[in-house]
Amino acid sequence: MMINRTTIQNALEAIPFFILAYSVRLLPRTLALNFGRYLGRFSRFLQPARSRTAYENLKRAYPEYPESWHKGTRNKVFEHLGISAVEMLRLDSFNSKADLERYFQFEGLEHLDSLRATPTGAFFFSGHIGFWETGTFFLGQLGFSADFVAKTIRNPFIDQFFLRQREAGGGHCLDSKNGARRILRALAQKRQVCVLLDQHISKKQAVIVNFFNRPAYATPIIPQIALKTGVPIFPMFTYRNPDFTYRVIIHPPLQLEGPETAENIQRHTQTLSNILEKAVREQPDQWFWVHRRWRKSAEIRQIIVPPTTTSPPAETSNSSGEDQ
Repeated sequence: MMINRTTIQNALEAIPFFILAYSVRLLPRTLALNFGRYLGRFSRFLQPARSRTAYENLKRAYPEYPESWHKGTRNKVFEHLGISAVEMLRLDSFNSKADLERYFQFEGLEHLDSLRATPTGAFFFSGHIGFWETGTFFLGQLGFSADFVAKTIRNPFIDQFFLRQREAGGGHCLDSKNGARRILRALAQKRQVCVLLDQHISKKQAVIVNFFNRPAYATPIIPQIALKTGVPIFPMFTYRNPDFTYRVIIHPPLQLEGPETAENIQRHTQTLSNILEKAVREQPDQWFWVHRRWRKSAEIRQIIVPPTTTSPPAETSNSSGEDQ
């Protein structure tokens, strides 16, 4: 059997990753996460463009704060990302009720009672805040059959590693490519679908929302499908505590109402963006500020052409359509 050149290249590229991953997995948890903190701190100097993006985003989002705060928060963001990277490599180490009780504190858990009493399809809506990936563990422990929309990693060896990490807790990953169809199928099976709403999306698939007082492209997929199917939306955010435990905030469910018009979809997408912004403001050093969330073309389009996204539901992929 002949192995093609692409497979060999992917294997060679994956070797350094697996050496790091399994080295980190051998360390005690606290030592490993502190290593991630220093790794993130050091990585800022290796990624000057991302460091600059984070700093500029923070300045524009919090113009009332001094420069020392912007720089200090940017530095904490990189430490947070380093910790998160190590946490992701060890995600399957959470595997029991004892881990749930030891590491997780819940606020608003009662909001899930209705969903637990009468299982139905629902959205769990979140963003890249804190360590969002823990939902793949704690939702299963809480008794929910949750699916997680995720982008496929280009290297198949690394992709399979992260897939195993995410599905170790009993959840199931949905490829964001053709995501709308997969989401509708999961909801029809009375499963809960977790979607992160805070990444840039192609302007052809997006509506424009106000996010930190700046126009940004956002996917309208949750309002589109929720209006079509009537499923509830549960906002939920996971913050990391200083001692490496987690605080999970679960908000009351939203039941969207109204016709499936462009204006209504726009309004509800803005509502979700407002919830997301409030969650980021709760712990700004635990959000993904290194991402180019805001694009100049969104500002131009907001002025010239109001968003008119309608059915069919937009796909969830954010891997293409970048503005030039």
